[in-house]
Amino acid sequence: MEKSFRIEKILNNNVLVASHPEYDEVVLLGKGIGFGRKKGDVIEQSAVEKWFILKNEREQEQYKKLLPQLDEEFVGVMNEVMQHIKNRVHMPLNEHIHVALTDHISFAIKRIEQGLDLKNPFLMETKSLYPLEYGIAKEVVEMLNEKLHVELPKGEIGFIALHIHSGISEQSLSEVNKYSQLIATLVSVVEEQFDMAIDRESIYYLRFIQHLRYAIERVKKGERVEEPKKLSKILKEEYPLCYNVAWKLIKIMQQTLQMPVDEAEAVYLTMHLQRLAKKSE
Repeated sequence: MEKSFRIEKILNNNVLVASHPEYDEVVLLGKGIGFGRKKGDVIEQSAVEKWFILKNEREQEQYKKLLPQLDEEFVGVMNEVMQHIKNRVHMPLNEHIHVALTDHISFAIKRIEQGLDLKNPFLMETKSLYPLEYGIAKEVVEMLNEKLHVELPKGEIGFIALHIHSGISEQSLSEVNKYSQLIATLVSVVEEQFDMAIDRESIYYLRFIQHLRYAIERVKKGERVEEPKKLSKILKEEYPLCYNVAWKLIKIMQQTLQMPVDEAEAVYLTMHLQRLAKKSE
């Protein structure tokens, strides 16, 4: 038997905070759901379009403070955006995306109205690292532009993609940002060391940064990589510059992540670097 919700606070006509016997405090969403209602009223679950739980108290407070400042049309569009993301990823979203993405897009629109444009230095890295999230973020930007009559800059696709990745992974947004920045730093070190501009559209670049992404994830999980000893010796002798740069990258990763990186990574990085260097010749 479905359980009913009891209204605790009406944030606006489309958003309520309610209590639930099983989930404690929840946020209820629906067009006109708050109209004519008051605190203490009971709403049946079947009457609610969408709802989500904010277990984290800080997230709850942020959301409650944020919503009254927002236009109701904007809140309605954001609910559609969340549903679209959920449908596209086919998995539940971490609750923090509701607060973080709503806040981010609201602030982005304010910046546009003030004529300010925030550049995204990690756009190409984000597109290559998270192609699924980037594709969904592009759809989200198109939705927002059409429904809210705004013109979000292309850089916003990258920022929204990171929010989506944070929402479907166990990583916080600050962690996701940290790893994207680390990868961008490693790429700029490679360009500097080889005195070249890497083609961001090339398959070798794509493979290289995907390798970096999974290398970072392996380090964070403490997973070991077996070192192919013979190959290591050959690569060291054949491509000394690439091998030395690979070790530079490993040291930067170790400093940033504050965790040891397997020596075996030098072998795989050397192979990627050799392909990148050869491609630029």
